[in-house]
Amino acid sequence: MDSKTRFSVRKGSLFVVSAPSGTGKTSLVERLVELMPNMVESRSYTARSPRPGETNGVDYNFVNRETFESMISRDQFLEWADVFGNLYGTSKADTEEKLASGLDVALVIDVNGARQVRQSGANATSIFILPPSPSILESRLRGRSQNSNQEIQERLKVAREEVKAFNEYDYVVINDEFDAALGRLKDIVSGCCARVPDARPDVDNIVATFELK
Repeated sequence: MDSKTRFSVRKGSLFVVSAPSGTGKTSLVERLVELMPNMVESRSYTARSPRPGETNGVDYNFVNRETFESMISRDQFLEWADVFGNLYGTSKADTEEKLASGLDVALVIDVNGARQVRQSGANATSIFILPPSPSILESRLRGRSQNSNQEIQERLKVAREEVKAFNEYDYVVINDEFDAALGRLKDIVSGCCARVPDARPDVDNIVATFELK
C-alpha cells in the first residue's frame, strides 16, 4: 500500500439488542463479543443489589438508588428503564468514549430503552431477538430457576407486549437454535460495519490516493 496513505481511528458503531426476558439475548451478545475483537458490551448502571456471582465493574456498575436518580436528573444516561422494579441505565459518557476510541458497542436493553436511544438521535443499528414461541420462552424461563412462578407469568405477560415492537427494529433474529442465531447476529454486525458511512475515513483516504498525480 502507498506509504502516503494514512489511516485514522474510525468511530465505532452502536448496536442495540432487545428481546423479552429469557430469550437468550445476553448469552448471544456475550458470545458475539468473544468472536468480534473490536466489539464490547456496554456495562449498565443499576440500582439493584448484586446477585450471587456478580461483580461490581464487571457485570454491572452497582450504585444506590439515590446515586442513580441523581444521574437521571443530570441527564447522564443515554437510556434508562425500570425493569421489573429494578433501575438500569446506559451512561452517555461511557458509550461515547468507547465509540470515539473505535470500538463497536452493543447495548443489551429493553424495548423502552431502545426507544429512548432512537429519540436521542444516536446513530444505532437495532436488532430484536425473537423467541420461537411462547411455550419455548416459558420453558427457558423455568429452566433458569431464578424466578418464582408469579415472576415467570409476569415476564410472559410483558413478553407478549414486547414482541409487538419487533417492527420498530432494523433487524430481527429468531433464537430457535443458539449457534444459528449467533451466526445471523454476527452477519448483521459485520455487514453494518462495512457500510460506507461506517468505513470512513479510511475509505476516503484510500480513494484520495487514486487522485494523486
